[in-house]
Amino acid sequence: MSDSKELTIAQKAIGDFAPKLVELTDEVLFGDVWKRSELSPRDRSLITVASLISGGNTQQLKNHLNLAIQNGLTEKELIEAMTHLAFYAGWPKAMSAIMIGKEVFASEK
Repeated sequence: MSDSKELTIAQKAIGDFAPKLVELTDEVLFGDVWKRSELSPRDRSLITVASLISGGNTQQLKNHLNLAIQNGLTEKELIEAMTHLAFYAGWPKAMSAIMIGKEVFASEK
């Protein structure tokens, strides 16, 4: 797992249950793929948020919305992306995402 003393999100969530998945998440996904220079972290966040919404995988959306904000996306841009996705991914998926976004953005203020 990570050498840092502070636990990662994955370590906190499932570290004691699925340590190999945590290792792959921390070292491969976030330690390698997310650090590749071909796309900016901002672009990767927008793609990830759109993918999670499109697939109806909202369980990880809260963490990725927070990461998207850290990576430079604004609340306005993320809401616009969710609105746009209503027409391509489906209204219920966008509405579910908006409810999570509302919660995340309220805690940011």
